[in-house]
Amino acid sequence: MLNFKRLNALFVKESIQIIRDPSSILIAAILPLILLFLMGYAISLDSKNIPIGIVIEKSSKYTQSLVNTFKSSVSFDVKKVDYNRIELNKDIKKGEIKAIIVIPSTFSKDIIKQKPKIQFITDGTEPNIAGYVYKYGFSLWQNWLKQENLNINQKIAIESRYWFNAPLLSSYFLLPGSIAIILTLIGTLLTALVIAREWERGTMEAIMSTPVTSTELIIGKVLPYFLLALLSMVICVFITLAWFQIPFRGSYFLLFITSAIYLIPSLALGLLISTLSKNQFVAAQVALIVGYLPAMLLSGFIFQISSMPTWLQYITIIIPAKYFIPILQTLFLSGNIYDVIIPNAIYMGILGILMFVIIIKITRKKIE
Repeated sequence: MLNFKRLNALFVKESIQIIRDPSSILIAAILPLILLFLMGYAISLDSKNIPIGIVIEKSSKYTQSLVNTFKSSVSFDVKKVDYNRIELNKDIKKGEIKAIIVIPSTFSKDIIKQKPKIQFITDGTEPNIAGYVYKYGFSLWQNWLKQENLNINQKIAIESRYWFNAPLLSSYFLLPGSIAIILTLIGTLLTALVIAREWERGTMEAIMSTPVTSTELIIGKVLPYFLLALLSMVICVFITLAWFQIPFRGSYFLLFITSAIYLIPSLALGLLISTLSKNQFVAAQVALIVGYLPAMLLSGFIFQISSMPTWLQYITIIIPAKYFIPILQTLFLSGNIYDVIIPNAIYMGILGILMFVIIIKITRKKIE
């Protein structure tokens, strides 16, 4: 049975320690801001100003109009060459441009025959950019045909509509996902560093020599940092909405509840690291390797899990961020989709409970 008097004393002691220790405030309040702004501006899957070259073998009003279409796009930085593509061939070999678009000398005649064509030559050393250049370039080509009333051999008109992310901005799903990555690091560091410091100073042994039970010790230690981590979540969400103007279509109550569930395994991981290492430097290194890197690489935040090897997909099952990121992206972009939110929240809760059970077992041995 929990002794709430001892538990309250531990909670008050940890709260006073947080107020006196500026590092906890820095980790909880300042570090999330730095990481969120870095991720918001540095991480982007939107390709802009990709250098390309356009060869005009014979100038006409149609070729100039087509070149202007590509120049007006924010996705491309166009270098135009007349008649000869040799200069552009050298540029693409040097990596100075990523693609060459050739407008043939028969372009005007081909339009009259209703068979216009252009040539795309892309740099395959960067497949993602090459695919983007071709797909977006082809889209501009189709739009230009429509703009010039040259809907040649197009019996079916296709109109595309994008649900949940109409502007097709990567920040719309990257920034909500980055909140999970930041909370992973913050939650892990808060408990790992602060408690490891107590082991170094010898104050942890003094606490463990008291009648306090292992469960009371863990709850009393974690609860103040749990509230501090929730403050970090509020800061991240506020900046995401107010500064980066990311839409939020779900329930703030669900956001709060699921964030609280997610912090349980994150804080438990930091507590486990500090219990095993008892050294601040080692705890910080292990927190980055065991907490931050797997959450960044194996959660589906940037790299799609279904594209990973099968054995690596099984490892992602124990990564809490894998379940929290879909919840955040759903709440921000889609709304309250309970078929996504509830199962992922249950998985996060199970991981958190398992980790706390392990910590209680380890800590009990130390007390005895």
